[in-house]
This record gives sequence, C-alpha cells and structure tokens, in this order.
Amino acid sequence: MSAYRDGDKIVVLMPARMTKADEQRLVAELVGKITSREAAQAIKGPRASDRALLRRSVELSELYLDGLASPASVRWVTNMDRRWGSCTPVDGSIRLSHRLQPMPSWVVDYVLVHELSHLLESGHGARFWSWVDRYPRTERARGYLEGVAMAAQLPGLSFCDELPEPSEPSPEP
Repeated sequence: MSAYRDGDKIVVLMPARMTKADEQRLVAELVGKITSREAAQAIKGPRASDRALLRRSVELSELYLDGLASPASVRWVTNMDRRWGSCTPVDGSIRLSHRLQPMPSWVVDYVLVHELSHLLESGHGARFWSWVDRYPRTERARGYLEGVAMAAQLPGLSFCDELPEPSEPSPEP
C-alpha cells in the first residue's frame, strides 16, 4: 500500500482484495498523511517568508498581469477573520491570511493574483475580473476556497460579494 502526489492528484495504490470499508479507511488515512505533510512543509518552507511571498507576487504579475502590478509589500497576517487577502492600492500593500499557508500553491497564487489585480483596478467590476481571469485556475481556486469556508462553517469568508453578471462584457484591461 502506498500513496503519492501526482500533480494535483493523490494516487493511492492498494491490493484489490481489500474490503470497501478497509479501502475507504485506508484512502482517508493515506490522503490525510500526505496533506498533513504538505501543510507542515508549506508552513515551514518558502511560504513562511514574507520575502518569498513578495517574490512570488512579482513572478505572478509578470506571468498574468503584464508586469503592471508592483506591490510595495506582501505579507502573511494572522488577524484576518473574514477574508483570504486584502490590498491597499494607495500604498501598494497586500496581506494574506495565514490560513492560506497550508493550502495548495495554485490556491495561494490565485489569491495573490486577485490582490495584485486590485493594484490595477480597485473595485470588483468587469475590468478587475478580466485581470483576475487571466490566471488559468481562477474558477477552480475560488471553488476550493468556497469549499474550505463551507467545511469550516466560516460564513462570509470571501473576497467580495459581487461577481460580474454573465452577460456583462469584460473589457480588455
């Protein structure tokens, strides 16, 4: 029996002779071990540093925002109860909730792209979302965060209350 990470998936290998109940128990146990190990590495690893977070923000701005979003500071904070992140466009500061640290990198990247986009568009209008949607995992990451909030029974934990209407045109940034 073994389990390993293959991209976004955790692959579990086990003998075919196991009962369904044993199989379910074992899958939950092995997946739990992998996700716990990854969470511990994320908290102690490069994501523990505000400097690494700023470097990653610059990389994401280059990749998805034409290098136009230049944060003055990006840091982890422990006092965010109702948001995953926040941005103050006036001084270029971005703050991310420490609860993101054990989450997958693509989720943290989405939150960074979201907050970086506020440096280009302060509100949540169509132009803002056209920037955010350049990140290819936007929809998936939003679903992930909604699931985390729902599972933890954290009502209201979100970025914003409004998304553009589906029929609303998304002008080019």
